[in-house]
Amino acid sequence: MLAVESTANTAPEQQIDALAALCKASADPLRLQVLRVLRNDSFGVSELCGLFDMRQPALSHHLKVLAGAGLVATRREGNSIFYRRSELGQRPELEPLQQQIFQTVDRITLPAPLHRGLAALQRRREENSRHFFHHNAHKFREQQDLIASYGQYAATVAEVLRDAPLAHRRSALEVGPGDGAFLLELAPAFERVTALDNAAAMLDRARATAEGAGLANVDFIHGDTASAALDGLQVDCVVINMVLHHTPAPKQILRDVAGLLAPGGVVLVTDLCRHDQAWARENCGDLWLGFEPGDLTQWAADAGLAGIASVFLAQRNGFQIQVRLFGHPDFNTARTTP
Repeated sequence: MLAVESTANTAPEQQIDALAALCKASADPLRLQVLRVLRNDSFGVSELCGLFDMRQPALSHHLKVLAGAGLVATRREGNSIFYRRSELGQRPELEPLQQQIFQTVDRITLPAPLHRGLAALQRRREENSRHFFHHNAHKFREQQDLIASYGQYAATVAEVLRDAPLAHRRSALEVGPGDGAFLLELAPAFERVTALDNAAAMLDRARATAEGAGLANVDFIHGDTASAALDGLQVDCVVINMVLHHTPAPKQILRDVAGLLAPGGVVLVTDLCRHDQAWARENCGDLWLGFEPGDLTQWAADAGLAGIASVFLAQRNGFQIQVRLFGHPDFNTARTTP
């Protein structure tokens, strides 16, 4: 039987009300399916309406009940509201039951139509991202500079990489190398480097940069982190610079690359902190408006990784960049630099 512990700051009546709301919210088949769908991703209201074939007012009622019970959290991006599952620990007195609910629904297989709908939605997101970079590869730097130019974070990323507690520097993988600028840092530091990109036009630009610099130890793969071309690859370091906010499933990417790490390997992630400048979606091909640092920490933990180092860089235009280094739990001596 699950025990719900009291907390010093919550009155017993409030605890009972919160527990009742949680039980009520989870006592509905549709709401349980929504929680299952939100297992690895966040979705906008319109996306969820399409998945469940429901009108927005009806679905919004269910989402409001889930939010009121602390089972889902929201974020606003422009005129849209996105939903994701709440993080555990925000309501300690309810955490045991909340965790049991999540674990139970995650063991349920989604109905075939819903599974197909999710797969189609992911494909549309991926295609939109590839389409953007296919048509805008020639002005990659120009669009990047709208938010955070490479020069604003490159030195910090290189320093974090140099300080990484790596026993070996034999091989590295860069996911989404862009125009190849960071390959100029990686290639001299590792015996072999793999550059992976799902946009052929961007991979061609990265290859041209490497060839122009005379880098002979870089292999180029057209694909994503689930590509069969990576089967058997084990690397000491994975670098993901300003890529996750362009991808439909950043949590899954962290899972994928964690599986490619050799013992003692690290994952170096650079990305935007959460912001509210929705124009970045259309102008820069962004699928996410940055991430809360806690989201990356949780997704890394779900992939079996722990934080090693964190650096946060404020930009003049109001954006903030987070440079995060993750590794296996025996590296768990995290340090943060403002």
